[in-house]
Amino acid sequence: MNKKLAAAVSGGAVLMLVLSGCGGGDDGDKKADAWAKKVCDKWEPELTKIKSTNDQLKRVASQSSKPEEVQKTDSAAFQTLSDAYKTMGGALSGAGEAPVQDGKTAQDAVVKSYGEISKGYTELKTKIDALDAKDQTKFAEGLQQVAGGLTEIAANETASKEKLSSTGLKVISSQKGCQVSIKR
Repeated sequence: MNKKLAAAVSGGAVLMLVLSGCGGGDDGDKKADAWAKKVCDKWEPELTKIKSTNDQLKRVASQSSKPEEVQKTDSAAFQTLSDAYKTMGGALSGAGEAPVQDGKTAQDAVVKSYGEISKGYTELKTKIDALDAKDQTKFAEGLQQVAGGLTEIAANETASKEKLSSTGLKVISSQKGCQVSIKR
């Protein structure tokens, strides 16, 4: 029984070290902060675009907009979102290996996830562009499929945020450029 407790306690201590990004002392923290600043300086304009684009999508969805306006706004928004996530993934991989515990593994996972999110938005753009905005019934049915795709992408976005906050990459969240508030 005591061996199990000791294993759990020491496992918990290791987990705390991993989650806190410990292991490098002040020099390691400075390197991690510098790395995170480099990433966030490139992410800030993309995060701002994502927030603004999400606001546009909400506006069009909450108003009694004409199908043509919904289609045009959604199409442009999905392209912007796809480009933003692609750019963020590129900035993350281009920043070099994160100087944190399991940095490369976490970084690769987030980059892959951002690639999937970007691809998802590109697919939604293709779907929304293919809808017949002149036939309201068919357009409404098509929008239901698009909404289902948005739900999947939102789950991927949430998973990406969790990967960032539950790994050594959480150092990113302390940087001013990465503190743009994005709400769905």
